[in-house]
Amino acid sequence: MRANRFRGQTGRPFQGRFKALHVEPGHALAQVAHYIHLNPVRAKIALSDRLADFRWSSLHHFRRKDRPGWLEPATILAESGGLADTKAGWNAYLGYLAFLAEEATGPRKERFAKLSRGWCIGSDKFRAALKKDLVNKSGEMARFAGLEREEWQKERGLIWEEKLTEAARVLKIDLKVLPSRKSAREKVMLATLLKRTTSVSNLWLAQRLAMGTPASVSQFIRRFRLARGEETRPFQTALSRVKL
Repeated sequence: MRANRFRGQTGRPFQGRFKALHVEPGHALAQVAHYIHLNPVRAKIALSDRLADFRWSSLHHFRRKDRPGWLEPATILAESGGLADTKAGWNAYLGYLAFLAEEATGPRKERFAKLSRGWCIGSDKFRAALKKDLVNKSGEMARFAGLEREEWQKERGLIWEEKLTEAARVLKIDLKVLPSRKSAREKVMLATLLKRTTSVSNLWLAQRLAMGTPASVSQFIRRFRLARGEETRPFQTALSRVKL
């Protein structure tokens, strides 16, 4: 705070707070390892063909015969072409890293950059299973702590879309053929149900269901509640089936 007052700035003085990413075992984990091993090259403190000489990296310890027992090389070697845990195998891995460094342009560079973003690295199946598990254990938004705003908004929107699809299925509403009227009962029922079961924003509902402005969404939901729409059997049934 003193530094910010002195410099007339706001925010953290160095970088964002620590965050841990969930990584799928196997290929995804190996990609993260490659990315980390190439950090010295990106920082321009080591050449790609001299990574073996960089002592402040797990790569340096992987190649040693007396490496720590917890430093497990199996995934990296297997996902780099089935290399052996030998001097020749690690030399081949060094060559592979040098190749990755030279080819890290365009799409490959962008894929590498994504390894330090978001909250999860892995397949869509792994991501979906982990999301379900985390929501059940910690609540809807708990996993987003520390994410960049763009990633946080993206993940939050995915949850709301999943919940909307579930609500539409229970209420037997076809999301592809919703009425054009902004205050259509189908839209209002879906919006009200999502407001009861998620932290969905009026802006998202307004855009996703074509209900006009966020203020309009709030007004439509209020009228629905005053008319005791929430007390109807279809709504109560849907509310009991759409999990919080």
